Amino acid sequence: MSQIKYASHIFFIAFIVLLFASCHSSERKSKDQPNPMKQNETPTHRQLYGINIDSLTVIRGKIKKNQFLADLLLPQGISYATIDYLAKHTRTVFDVRKIRKGHPYTYIKTRDSVPKLLYFAYEISPSHYVIYHLQDSIYAKPGQKPIVHQQKKIKGKINNSLWLAIQKQKADPNLAIKLSEIYAWTIDFFELRKGDAFKVIYNESYVDGNYVGFTELQAANFIHNGENHYAFYFKQNDKGDYFDENGNSLERTFLKAPLKYRRISSRFTNHRWHPILKIYRPHHGVDYAAAEGTPVHSIGDGVIVKKGYQRNGAGNYLKIRHNGTYTTQYAHLRHFAKKMRVGVKVHQGQLIGYVGHTGLATGPHLDFRVYKFGHTINPLKLKSPPAKPIEKKYRPAFDSLVQHYKPLLDSL
Repeated sequence: MSQIKYASHIFFIAFIVLLFASCHSSERKSKDQPNPMKQNETPTHRQLYGINIDSLTVIRGKIKKNQFLADLLLPQGISYATIDYLAKHTRTVFDVRKIRKGHPYTYIKTRDSVPKLLYFAYEISPSHYVIYHLQDSIYAKPGQKPIVHQQKKIKGKINNSLWLAIQKQKADPNLAIKLSEIYAWTIDFFELRKGDAFKVIYNESYVDGNYVGFTELQAANFIHNGENHYAFYFKQNDKGDYFDENGNSLERTFLKAPLKYRRISSRFTNHRWHPILKIYRPHHGVDYAAAEGTPVHSIGDGVIVKKGYQRNGAGNYLKIRHNGTYTTQYAHLRHFAKKMRVGVKVHQGQLIGYVGHTGLATGPHLDFRVYKFGHTINPLKLKSPPAKPIEKKYRPAFDSLVQHYKPLLDSL
């Protein structure tokens, strides 16, 4: 009887150990292995251009010089008839004649013993692509990759140039171009001084983790000659523009200067020594010294009212009437741009001629003059009227935007 009790004891202990081990094993397995999918859950698949590529082969490449759609698809078993169809019938999606060297492309094929090309993708830009469906229905479809925006804040001081100052901050140098466009009507970027500074808030864009450029510059402050020049991007009536903190547009009727110049060689005065005539006489303009052939642009929209040549004076010159108040003159031109004639309408920033030294001139320069109601005024003191300010109905939204961004700029 004692032996039976002993055996029962042993059996009971063994049962408890096995039960514990089983529970422990189940618990460990549940930790080490993923749980079965819950009902209605779907597995994640690898996607490319919106296509499930789990069971497909992906081959990438870049367009070579003089490589066209036929060069890319014929070796992949796509017939010339299909390629011709794509070229002619998918132009509204993408014109294959615009395929460019260096742009990425992708083949997506089956994994059969004899692979078939199912899709061909061409990347028009880092974010936009066109994908050609090459089996069953033959068609092209445009697409766009997700763009991730990241806000950036930078500041810097001018020592040599704005371009170098921005490069020093390891920011996109194209910001220099953007700033010069925003402030074209209020700051002369050819007269920046050492110590001038800038603060900028803008968005950088990334596609597939790669930097593709900046989108909009949201706010900026350019400190020139110790004075703050704020700029805030705001949309009204579906049109975006830059405004100062008081809601006035930074865009003006006229550009600050009509060309890229080396220096101002002569200013507006009633008493200037003429280097050729050797007499004192008025000089009612500004002479911008620049290299021969430097492009000259109209400072504003207008109509050409005079075009001519003065042997003992302005040489080749153009006169542009901008409105009932202002007219500008561009003299000593080497030659005129194409289609420049009396009666032609020109736009702000449009090329009108090239720097020369025709007429009475000792060297290449532009003699630039501004007339207000027919009388010359100092071009350097021209205060151009601003474009349309913030409308009353948008004022609360604009003020809110300024209250958000201005402290951020000031704190940089």
